[in-house]
Amino acid sequence: MSGKVLCIDDDPLVLRGYERHLRRRFALETVVDPHEALRMVREQGPYAVVVSDMRMPGIDGVRLLAEVRAVSPDTVRIMLTGNADQQTAVDAVNEGHIFRFLTKPCMPDVLAGAIEAGLQQYSLVCAEKELLSKTLSSSVQLLTEILALLKPPAFGRLDSLRRIVRGMCAHLQFPNAWEVELAAMLSQIGCVAVPDGILAKLAAGQALSSVELKQFRDHARIGGGLIAKIPRLEGVARLVANQFVGLEGGPPDDENVPYGARVLAAAIEFDRLLAAGSQPDEALALLAAGSTWDPQILTALGRLHDAEYTVRLVHVHELELGMILDENVCANSGELLLARGSEIVPWMRDRLLAYAASPHGVRQPFRVRCRTASKVSEAVHATTT
Repeated sequence: MSGKVLCIDDDPLVLRGYERHLRRRFALETVVDPHEALRMVREQGPYAVVVSDMRMPGIDGVRLLAEVRAVSPDTVRIMLTGNADQQTAVDAVNEGHIFRFLTKPCMPDVLAGAIEAGLQQYSLVCAEKELLSKTLSSSVQLLTEILALLKPPAFGRLDSLRRIVRGMCAHLQFPNAWEVELAAMLSQIGCVAVPDGILAKLAAGQALSSVELKQFRDHARIGGGLIAKIPRLEGVARLVANQFVGLEGGPPDDENVPYGARVLAAAIEFDRLLAAGSQPDEALALLAAGSTWDPQILTALGRLHDAEYTVRLVHVHELELGMILDENVCANSGELLLARGSEIVPWMRDRLLAYAASPHGVRQPFRVRCRTASKVSEAVHATTT
C-alpha cells in the first residue's frame, strides 16, 4: 500500500519502537515536535496517514489533528493515547475528525492494521477525487463541446471562462477548485431553456428588456436544478445556481452564498466584458469600479497570467490550434458558427473547414489573437491592495 505515514509522539523511545515494527511495511516518518509535524505536513506532504499521540507539550493531539485536517483535508488521521476517557474520544472525533482512536499500550499488529485501513481509505478518497476532477470533467467537456456546436451563442465561450476560473482558483489556492471549474463549464447548461432570440441579442451585444433579462438569468436556477440530479455534484449545482451573485437582479449577496459562486460570478462578468470588446485592462478597471466584488477576487483576476496577443486576419485554412477568435465567425447566411473568445481546438477547426467547403461558406477572413508570452494587465491590482 503506497502513501507516506507520519507518526508524532513526544517520547523518542515510542517513536523508535514504531520504526522497528513499521518501517519495513510503510513509508514511515517520525517526529517528536508537533509544531515540526505541522511544518512537515505543509511543506513535505501530502501524507496519506498521520498518527498522533494525545498528550504533548504545547499542543495536544486533538488540536494537532484538527490543524492537519485544515492543511491537508484528505489525510487520514489516527489518534493514539494513554488517556482513554470518554471526553478525549469525543473531542478527537468532533474536532480532529479522526479515522481511528487507539489506546496505549497498542500492539504493533493493531497499529499496523489501523494504518493499513487508513491507507486504503486515503486511496479511496484520492480515487474519488480523481474521478470527479478528471473523468467527470472530461465527460462534461464532451457535453459542452456538443452544445457549443448546437448553440454557440450560449456555449461558445466556455473554454475562455474555464481558463479564467482556473487561473483565479490557482491564485486564490481555492480548495476543491475542480468544483468551480466544473461549474464554469456547466454554467450555461440552463440556456437550453432560454429562447434563441434572447441568446442572439446577447451575442450581438444588444440590450435586453427587463423581462428578457429575467428570462435569461433564470437559466442559473434551471441549470442548478439539472446538475443537482447528478450524484456528488450538489456543490457544483449550488455554484451554478448562484452565478449572478453580486449583479443587479441576481441572487442576494449574503454570507450564505458559497465563495466559489462569487469567484464564478466575477469570472463570468469579466468574460462578458471581454466578449463585448473590452481589453483585459479595461474589463478589470470596470469591475474594480463596482462596489460588489471581493478585493481578493479582483486581485486574483488582476494577477492572471495570460498570453499577450497579436491580432491577425486569417482564412479558415490558416487556423492553428490555440488561436483565439477575436470576433464571431459566421456562415455566409449569418448563422453563428463559433463565438468570439473561443480557443481553436480540433473539432472547431474541422467544423469551419467543413462549412468553408460546403455551399454555406464562411465569412472570411476574420480576426484571431495569437499568443506571444507575457502577463495579463495588472491594472486593477494597485486598486485592491
